[in-house]
Amino acid sequence: MASFAGQPLLLNFWATWCAPCRQEMPLLDQFFQQHKQAGWRVLGLAVDSVAPVRSYLRQQPVSFAVAVAGMDGAEWARRLGNADGALPFTVVFDRRGHIHARQLGQIGGSDLARWQHALR
Repeated sequence: MASFAGQPLLLNFWATWCAPCRQEMPLLDQFFQQHKQAGWRVLGLAVDSVAPVRSYLRQQPVSFAVAVAGMDGAEWARRLGNADGALPFTVVFDRRGHIHARQLGQIGGSDLARWQHALR
């Protein structure tokens, strides 16, 4: 996480078996492509295993960073405010590393626009 210091960060917990997670991946990639020059970073944290994540990313590549957290990812999401442990779950951090927003469930373009505008 230290490599994201000083930049707004969108952290998205997802899994290959989660249909809403797969649906929002292209939107997250588009957001990252449009806003990376302004310093935005996106990190997809897969609550999954390596093989299905690799397979999925071969079929649906993304330009943002993706890491595999396995089932530990569910605990990390709980610590960040996802009491239900459901996916997808998104946490937006400001440039100081403070949580700006949390959203359980699939995000949309209006969510991304609101967060981007608030953290210019």
